[in-house]
Amino acid sequence: MTTVTPAKSMADRITDLVFDTIGPLQHELLRDGPKAVATLARLRRGAGKQPHQVPDLLGLIDTGPLYDKAPDGRMPGEGALTCAEDAVHVVMALWAVHQQSRTTGMHRPHRTDAPGGLGAAIRRLMIERDAGDAVLKRFVRIGTAPDLPTLAQRLREIVVLLRDEDITLDYALLARQLYQWQWPQGPETVRRAWGRSFHAYRAPKGDRSTGADVPGTDTPSDSHTTSKDDS
Repeated sequence: MTTVTPAKSMADRITDLVFDTIGPLQHELLRDGPKAVATLARLRRGAGKQPHQVPDLLGLIDTGPLYDKAPDGRMPGEGALTCAEDAVHVVMALWAVHQQSRTTGMHRPHRTDAPGGLGAAIRRLMIERDAGDAVLKRFVRIGTAPDLPTLAQRLREIVVLLRDEDITLDYALLARQLYQWQWPQGPETVRRAWGRSFHAYRAPKGDRSTGADVPGTDTPSDSHTTSKDDS
């Protein structure tokens, strides 16, 4: 008997693609695998640039799953593909910046008992740095970005600060949100999700550096959380 795998939405494909790409790559990178180290360096060179501006990135990430049929049987349109590819590119470059010189994985899947989304990470950064106003201003600037290149640059600035404090992010979730952000009403929905997780975050009792976050959400209303094990 043949099992038919249901077609996935583009948002689901983006989430799975980033998860399935970063997971093994991060695993090999933490073992100092030379191929993974070289890949990270190439991805980092793409930070702040459009995919077509960095020929070296061509073929580095297998985006084939993005071209699968939608649940309604149709092939994805040019607009959806462009938004999807841009979201994946931005997030992979951000992760490469975040992971640079770190001895632990900076990508960590979001869980309800340990939020991995952007809002929770920024709230934790405010606590760790004891610099609430300065970090909060950066958070507001992220939310008011007028376009994806500006958003990517502002995210890069905050990612550098997260790296300094070893604060992780769920990059599969972030990729899904950046895809959604590019559609009508998308920015409002994503900002709301980031804001909810920001306000829901509470510092863990005891050692603040344990990363034992409390329940919260950073997931848009029409998306699922990523809870796969990152090996």
